[in-house]
Amino acid sequence: MLSNLEQIKSAYENRDLAALDALANPTYRMVNPRKDFRSALMLSCNNLDHLTKIDKVEADCIILNLEDGVSKEDKPFGLVLCAIFLSYHKKCDKKLVVRVNALDEGGYEEITYLNQFMPDAIRVPKVRNAQEIESVYELLDERTELHLSIETSEAWSNLASLKIDKRVTTFYLGILDLFADMKLPQSLITIENPAVTYILSHFLVTCKTIGVKPVSFVYQEFRNLDLFEKWISLEKAMGYDAKGCISPTQAELVNKKFVDEAKEIERAKNIIKLFELYKEQGVTGFEDEEFGFIDEPIYKGALAVLNKNI
Repeated sequence: MLSNLEQIKSAYENRDLAALDALANPTYRMVNPRKDFRSALMLSCNNLDHLTKIDKVEADCIILNLEDGVSKEDKPFGLVLCAIFLSYHKKCDKKLVVRVNALDEGGYEEITYLNQFMPDAIRVPKVRNAQEIESVYELLDERTELHLSIETSEAWSNLASLKIDKRVTTFYLGILDLFADMKLPQSLITIENPAVTYILSHFLVTCKTIGVKPVSFVYQEFRNLDLFEKWISLEKAMGYDAKGCISPTQAELVNKKFVDEAKEIERAKNIIKLFELYKEQGVTGFEDEEFGFIDEPIYKGALAVLNKNI
């Protein structure tokens, strides 16, 4: 836990942005390159209770959210809190992705500020075309991945052209906003609707064709786990291996349902091999391009996976 958490809490509660900003120290982070995450859990950057649970929640990827759900007045505080917690997590087995605001609503400025805190990825909402993505590249640190939320009609029609570079690695299907932008009622978003099946299929196939990871949409009724599980079953049958979440319980269910035991065992074997190889050289914590940061707890977790499947 952060040693100065009480100072952070006091500055935030007293609405003292200058005092809070003084606690945000730019730092070098070990960027986590993992692309095998299943659950992408949304945490609000203006909620200290959320931010202090990054280590505890069972999610593979944490979306540090500065957009929806963060009021205009709270966005500057959320941005600094996000930076503080990125600095604290200098290495993290979870992928830490910051969802900034739309580019014309402060996104450019947020990306510029966050570069000095090295998030694993920046997620940009409401993109429309490749030109907008190119404009982000003029600002984005070269080690940071670029993730895109597909939630506008223009982005949908331009989907196959949005991967302009290898750093564009992941697309998220923002189905609620997409339906609104297409002037379709959200009541149509049901498992039985063939239009929804088509959208899921087209999104998946296009992403796979251009080499980006497709993450299925967030299901808002987080207490209805039965229907949520049915969505997961449908999406897994289609070929998805990742889904957005808004509660830890959803994330746990996604991790459980999207598990590929053969792939998990192979991953564990590789981690064990790498760790033991580095340990012979006296190194017990290192960054791997495919598996992210590996240290002894990750190694022990890999051993547990193998023991479970023997």
